[in-house]
Amino acid sequence: MYENLALVGATGAVGRIVLDQLVQRQLPYKTLKLLASSRSAGTQVKVGDETKTVELLEPSAFDGVDLVIASTPDEVSAEFCSWAVERGAVVVDESAFWRMDPKVPLIVPEVNPEAIKGHHGIIASPNCSTTQMVVAMAPIYRAAGIRRVVVSTYQATSGAGLAGNVELEKATQAALSKQGNHTAETFQHDIAFNLIPQIGSEKHEGYTSEEMKMVYETRKIFGDDSIQVCPTCVRVPVMIGHSESILIETEKPLSAAEARELFAAAPGIRVIDDLSQKSYPMPRDCDGCDDVLIGRIRKDLSSENGIAFWCVSDNLRKGAATNAIQIAELLMKS
Repeated sequence: MYENLALVGATGAVGRIVLDQLVQRQLPYKTLKLLASSRSAGTQVKVGDETKTVELLEPSAFDGVDLVIASTPDEVSAEFCSWAVERGAVVVDESAFWRMDPKVPLIVPEVNPEAIKGHHGIIASPNCSTTQMVVAMAPIYRAAGIRRVVVSTYQATSGAGLAGNVELEKATQAALSKQGNHTAETFQHDIAFNLIPQIGSEKHEGYTSEEMKMVYETRKIFGDDSIQVCPTCVRVPVMIGHSESILIETEKPLSAAEARELFAAAPGIRVIDDLSQKSYPMPRDCDGCDDVLIGRIRKDLSSENGIAFWCVSDNLRKGAATNAIQIAELLMKS
């Protein structure tokens, strides 16, 4: 039984959405601890009709805790997860630290719920850009197999945390007032009225860390190292909602109509696709939504087995908080 919960990173942007989801989805629990660093300990946070005090993140805080949901930087996760597991808790972790550990399941409930059975106390939630892509890939993969994915992402500034949105606001104000370019702090360049084709550090053969996450995490989630992924990740001046242009090359041919039917029947997906009526998903449509929205579904004119489409998702919800809550729900049902 998972009756005594703790939320680590309770005062962060994702942590606050996790709290909202706990209330909205009526996750059953007896006790709830809110934990954070010394900087935030003592903060008062509203959880439904109740006000709770954030406690200090330390080993003894996990005494009596059954289930932990965590949204913290990698280095924090690397330290505290062992504290929780040693005291008998299961940790659902949002950070990147544990994702590629072979002993740690990487879970998207609509895609690989069965993998949760293999956990040893820690369960990882994927990168936000990977999460929405694999939700979209899953019905196609099951029906026709997938050889290759070419994806270009258009990622919101909130993917870099609250500081990302603050920088977008400041940079836009500076540009509109014609005071010159804003001095970039969170991003590599001024984000106002601009696109930055780099998210993360330089990694493998000119790809960035964000792009390589999409390669490695996708293969792990599907348990299929044969899937080839070619990603390009771009930061855009949008606050909420990652967008992705995706081209899938399948093992067996699918028509656009067949792909549309597969998407429409899949859990966690909503199809918005009528080009003649200018109807397709945009970042504004996904703000506050837990589904992955898909449109512009069409055959690849250059490949017999290609399906192209566009998808958007709220990166703070399905890309982070909602996926973690769904993992917790899986645990409680198991």
